[in-house]
Amino acid sequence: MTTRPGPVLIVSESDDLHAAAMQATLRERHGINPLRLDLRDFPHEAGTFRLGRSGPARALGGLTGLDNVRAVWWRRPHPSRVPAGVRADDDAFRQAECDGFVQGLLWSLPARWVNDPGHDRIAHRKIVQLETARLAGCAIPETLITNDPDEAREFIETCGAPVVFKRTGTSRAEFSETRLVEPADLHRLSAIRWAPTTFQRYIEPECDLRVVWVEGQEWAVRIDSPAGAGRVDSRLDISVDFSPVRLPASVSKSLAILMGTLGLSFGVLDLRIGADGEHYFLEVNPQGQFAYLEIKTGLPIFASLAGLLVHGDGAVSGW
Repeated sequence: MTTRPGPVLIVSESDDLHAAAMQATLRERHGINPLRLDLRDFPHEAGTFRLGRSGPARALGGLTGLDNVRAVWWRRPHPSRVPAGVRADDDAFRQAECDGFVQGLLWSLPARWVNDPGHDRIAHRKIVQLETARLAGCAIPETLITNDPDEAREFIETCGAPVVFKRTGTSRAEFSETRLVEPADLHRLSAIRWAPTTFQRYIEPECDLRVVWVEGQEWAVRIDSPAGAGRVDSRLDISVDFSPVRLPASVSKSLAILMGTLGLSFGVLDLRIGADGEHYFLEVNPQGQFAYLEIKTGLPIFASLAGLLVHGDGAVSGW
């Protein structure tokens, strides 16, 4: 879709620091004061969609210029927040009506989407990510995702290496750390019956990589995770060295195929370089965190994403 004049809309939590930083970047680099929208404000704030001979007219939460939005950063959208009533069935009906209205109103905007909500929703599914990455040529650790305790036990006992476990879904529940399976965990495997869990062969790291993908522009950061506190999950230790790197051409090609197949123009990818030198794909988050990478390395990631929203191009001159 070609870029058209008009404001940029950021859909996220009202206290999201990434959204605030992007707001400042758009003002400073492009002279644009973006619109901000937290979907939890609806239906407390009024919304209207009117379709007449002159075309559509949208109003939501007092925002001005919604019909002319050129680009939308679908950053961290929440469902509408409907007050609880007397009957659960009534609450479910009202929630569905509110979500259907506000999503339809926004998703019908003829704007550049980062990311398209439909592609974003599908790409959040870990099994879709893993299978798409495999077909794209990425190396994947041996993986089992199951709610069958017997299957999980068999995988752990026959893997031939330590095994990690992590969550499979992407809800906003309490953060769940990736952890190694310990002997005591084997006695609790029955609990996965009600929460399908991801089990994966542990890759002994040379280092970890976090790659911010902005429409073909890679901002790759090497994380010296083995020098840290010994955590399996590299996201939990920012005390180690972070440094910009370039990916091998073969890895870049696989990531390009992956992101293109998923239909994502933006995403934060986690890779691990194993002790064997292989680049292993772990996951991609279409709404991932990256501000700390820019703080640690000076990479112009916000400027790159702002360029995508305004001009449809994530390249930054001088880099």
